[in-house]
Amino acid sequence: MLEPLNNAQILGLAGQNATEEYDPVYPPGTLEEYLSNEDRRGTVDPNTLTREEAEKEEKSLEDRAPPLDSLLNLDEIEDVATKQLSRKAWAYYYSAGDDLISKRLNNEVYRSILLRPRIFVDCELCNPSTTIMGCKVGLPVFVSPAAMARLADAAGKAGIARACFRLTALQMISNNASMTPEQIIVKKSEDMLARRIAIPTIKFVCLTLDAPVPGKREDDERSKNVGSILPFTSAAQSGSASKATSGGIGKSLFAGTSPNLTWKNTMPWLAEHTKLPILLKAIQTHEDAYLASLHAPQVKGILLSNHGGRAADTAPPAIHTLLEIRKYCQAVLQKVEVLVDGGIKGEQMWSKPFSLGLGGSA
Repeated sequence: MLEPLNNAQILGLAGQNATEEYDPVYPPGTLEEYLSNEDRRGTVDPNTLTREEAEKEEKSLEDRAPPLDSLLNLDEIEDVATKQLSRKAWAYYYSAGDDLISKRLNNEVYRSILLRPRIFVDCELCNPSTTIMGCKVGLPVFVSPAAMARLADAAGKAGIARACFRLTALQMISNNASMTPEQIIVKKSEDMLARRIAIPTIKFVCLTLDAPVPGKREDDERSKNVGSILPFTSAAQSGSASKATSGGIGKSLFAGTSPNLTWKNTMPWLAEHTKLPILLKAIQTHEDAYLASLHAPQVKGILLSNHGGRAADTAPPAIHTLLEIRKYCQAVLQKVEVLVDGGIKGEQMWSKPFSLGLGGSA
C-alpha cells in the first residue's frame, strides 16, 4: 500500500476520525484499491460522531458560500474562502515567511505602479491568445504549481484542470499534488522524472529552486497540531515523516526536497533524463536570470517568483526582478520566455507586467 504510518502517527490517530487528515492527501479510491477485505473493520455510522464533528459536517445555511458569480473580484473570493476553510487549510494557504513582508509587498507593488494610458489605439479587435512554453492558450495566464488543493475542495487539482480547460489556460502540476498510487515511487528515484514525462499532456518540466529548506511559515507552524498527522507524499517517501510533521504542512511537503541542486550538476542531470523544455521557477535576481539564459535552449523559460513570500521573507516581488532584467540584461527577454507569479489581483494589475515584456502571469 502507501508508505506505512510510524508508531507515533498511528497512536496520534487512535480513536479519532482521520478522514479530514487523509482525504486532502490521497486520491479517492486509494483505500478501496489497496486494502484487502480482511483489513477492513467495518463502516462507521456518522450518527456516532461527536457533536463537534457532526457540526462540521452540517454547516448552517448562513455559513455557506454565496454563489460564485456574485463575487466580483479576488478580494471578495478570498474573504469568503477565509470563512469557509478549515483552520488547518487557512493556515497553510495564508501563511508566508516570517513577518509576511514579501507576501504583502507582492500585492502592494502592483498598486504603487501607475499606468500610462495611450490614446488613438485601435482596440476593436483584441486577441489575448498566445503560447506559453510552447502551449497554445486563450489567455496569457497560468496556474502556478501549488500543493494541497484538496484541503479546500475534494476535486483538488482535477477541479483546477477543468477550469483551465474551460478557459484554455495552462496548468502546472506540483510534485506534491495528491497523486494516484501508481505515481508514488521511491524518493529521488531517476524513474520519477521518466514516468512523468511519458505522459503526453506533460509539455515541460518546471523546477522550483528557492526552497532547498522550508520557509519559516509561522501561521502554518501554529497549526501543526491541527491535523498534519498523516505523512505527505514527499515526507513519506523520504522516511522523515515524524520530523516533517513537527512544523506544519509546509515543512511536511518539503521534507523530501533535495538541498544540493546547482547549475553545474543539476542542468546536465536534467539533460540526461529529459528532452522536454525546462522552466526554472523562483528566479529573483537579474544575475540568475542571465545565468539561466546561458542554458537556452534547454531552459526555455524562467518564472520570476518569490514563492508567494513563503520562502525567504524580504525577497523581492517578481515585477522588481523584471525591472532589473530590463535595466541590466535585456537580452534575456529575447533568449527565454519570462513569466511571473504572485500578487496580481485584477485586470489593471495584470496588464502592468506585460507592458514590461512579460510572457505570462499566474
